[in-house]
Amino acid sequence: MPPADLRRHLTARLGSAARSWLRRALDEAAAHPGTHGPISVWELRIAEAGRRCGADYAEAARVLILHAARADTDAVTRVYSQGTAAERRAVLHALPHLVPGPDALPLVEDALRTNDTRLLSAAVGPYAARHLDPHQWRHAVLKCLFTGVPVDAVADLDRRAHRDTELARMLGDYAAERTAAGRSVPEDLHRVLTLTDPTATPPALHGTRGTNGKES
Repeated sequence: MPPADLRRHLTARLGSAARSWLRRALDEAAAHPGTHGPISVWELRIAEAGRRCGADYAEAARVLILHAARADTDAVTRVYSQGTAAERRAVLHALPHLVPGPDALPLVEDALRTNDTRLLSAAVGPYAARHLDPHQWRHAVLKCLFTGVPVDAVADLDRRAHRDTELARMLGDYAAERTAAGRSVPEDLHRVLTLTDPTATPPALHGTRGTNGKES
């Protein structure tokens, strides 16, 4: 969701005190972006967001603060490395609008090494779809299957999986291992395997999800 739309969506749901706090936090971040001293004022607001906006809305507030502060690669890396899991998710969600190139990939790679399903879901978003190389991306898809993260979380899945014969091989091996162990094969695996079919209809740039016919 673009930051302007996210702000409208969030402010419509916050109480008056939380709305006032968010407005001040965003104004501060816009007025004093970048790094100032050991910690910037906007970084303190990121830490406060849970208490000020509530658990349901803190992540969106943190994403907006990062955008308002125009956080660069160094800043998002610092927030991620020092932050809680919730703050790390906000960083991952903010990356597509903050870091134009692959410089923040180490943050995605770190998240993909965890077994925190919410962190994994954030890690396989649009930034990963843009910048993970094929080998890393295939393993990210498999990690989702291993941990039960729905593949709907994987941004641009249809395009990147299309005609990917190596991913098809990896999925087949994983399915065979589970079957041999008497374990069920995740339904999502069959869906991704269908997308790798060389004869499948290429996914549209906007709209359908290829051969499964679902809307994106």
